[in-house]
Amino acid sequence: MALVRSFRDQFDWPLFVAASAIAVLGVINLYSASSALGAQSDVYLTQIYWLTLGAVAAIFVVAVDYRAYERNAWVIYGGGVVLLVLVFLLGRSIRGSTRWISLGGFSLQPSELMKLFLIVALAKYLHHDPKQDGRTRKDLVVPGLILAVPMGLILLQPDLGTALICAFIFGTIMVLTNLKLRSLATLAAFFIASAPATWFYLLKDYQKERITAYLDRLQGNEADILDTGWHTHQSLVAIGSGGLTGKGLLRGTQNQLRFLPDQHSDFPFAVWAEEHGFLGSALVLGLYLFIVLWGLKIASQAKDRFGAVCSVGVSAMIFWQAMINVGMVSGLLPVVGMTLPLFSYGGSSVLTTMMGLGLLMNISMRRFNY
Repeated sequence: MALVRSFRDQFDWPLFVAASAIAVLGVINLYSASSALGAQSDVYLTQIYWLTLGAVAAIFVVAVDYRAYERNAWVIYGGGVVLLVLVFLLGRSIRGSTRWISLGGFSLQPSELMKLFLIVALAKYLHHDPKQDGRTRKDLVVPGLILAVPMGLILLQPDLGTALICAFIFGTIMVLTNLKLRSLATLAAFFIASAPATWFYLLKDYQKERITAYLDRLQGNEADILDTGWHTHQSLVAIGSGGLTGKGLLRGTQNQLRFLPDQHSDFPFAVWAEEHGFLGSALVLGLYLFIVLWGLKIASQAKDRFGAVCSVGVSAMIFWQAMINVGMVSGLLPVVGMTLPLFSYGGSSVLTTMMGLGLLMNISMRRFNY
């Protein structure tokens, strides 16, 4: 009984409740989003299967003392890089991108898992870095190489969205671990300078068209809504028609009449906004904000640097992914193909997010032990 009571007291209930709420609302939303997909109308059931698998993976992540991940961080990171290489040898191409490896009856996207492996590797390096004062440009070399290898492989797939998340995770961790302002400026300048090479040699034509359509819209030139501007236009119509309280579950016309593209993967938030309005959207965004702030709270209470950096990294992963997806859906950012954590349909994304939340739970619970 004492053990059960101790577990109950140490268990991070606020994190569990917030994550569970997003997952449940996501399944409800996918039920509506998939109702217009015909033969694909069971995607919400598949999402439940993935959430169950993700819960099992999260339990495993919680059960193992997170210090064991620190001891095996380079093996975890190396395994992720190997998986990224195997994508080019064994992967299958969808819509011009080779990102998935087929394993039995399901597909795995290694680039999703690599986000979490990257966090563990950076935390490992910073955990053993004795430097206490501000980090200089020289101190960015090794962490930069840790980022460059998987990010380069991900860009070659090509998967611009996941590569951006990896870069933002890296930048957030560096900034929050005492990076000097001059070093931050150098880091920003490097990414800006690498933009032309990325544009000419790594991006596909359809990715360039999405970016140019976004830039045209910023200049007041409406993109062709029957071509490059279709996704954004239909998403904005859906969000705007939701009003304050929405049209109600299964009553979103943009969704039900199939005007809204990729409503179960990249654009589920538009479905939610149309059917539940501003108030429903604020609820979902508030849950994401709570998880991110709670993750930073866990980082501040962690008993070692590895736990703190991992907590910052997972919080950054969820924050940037949610922000980019919502920004993309609302027309504030170009369409880059980004899932909304636990809300979008996607097995590898759900699995990675659940494992990340499990790592947060692990660090939170073990702050009581030492």
